[in-house]
Amino acid sequence: MEKKEDVYRTVTKPSTEILYKDRKSKFYAQVHPISSEDDVKPIVEGLRKKYHTANHVCYAWQLGTENLMYRANDDGEPNNSAGMPIYGQIQSFDVTNVLITVTRIFGGTKLGVGGLIQAYKTAAQMALESAKIVKKTIKVQLRLQFEYPFMDIVMRTIKQKNLDIVSQKLELDCELVISVRLSESEEVFQLFDEMHGVDVTPIE
Repeated sequence: MEKKEDVYRTVTKPSTEILYKDRKSKFYAQVHPISSEDDVKPIVEGLRKKYHTANHVCYAWQLGTENLMYRANDDGEPNNSAGMPIYGQIQSFDVTNVLITVTRIFGGTKLGVGGLIQAYKTAAQMALESAKIVKKTIKVQLRLQFEYPFMDIVMRTIKQKNLDIVSQKLELDCELVISVRLSESEEVFQLFDEMHGVDVTPIE
């Protein structure tokens, strides 16, 4: 049975903002942790307020581990000259659950599409290089239901396998929710599934 990949790379706090300059245009770039698409708008609006002279707040984000969602936004720059070069760096650094913003203050000289692509890409790259990227483990939860007499064997297995208990209800009918690394989930599921008197179900 092949092991599932269960580690991903992300950031847990915003990176320090970096400044990249090209022909008097200023590009302020930053990496932000996000947990849903709803996190994006307040961050972008906050940057528009902070840099009220900015011409563009361009960004790209990616969410998820197995089913990836992403978006790239040029915010008025020529098509694919800003958002996609930023997104390319998210792919290059292999990070997820992140938003990268690049705020541009125009310096009077046009950079052309090629120049813009290079500038947004470089700014995003510099922001990611300054960010503290961490590895996180994907975990899944299993619900165990059993009668009290089976408590001993269930607890012994949990201890042997070094599993985390998320919640427990210990009465005549017991219910435990345990957290398991994705790569070990099938093996652990099978273990409890074959255990007499124990009902195991994955929690979606």
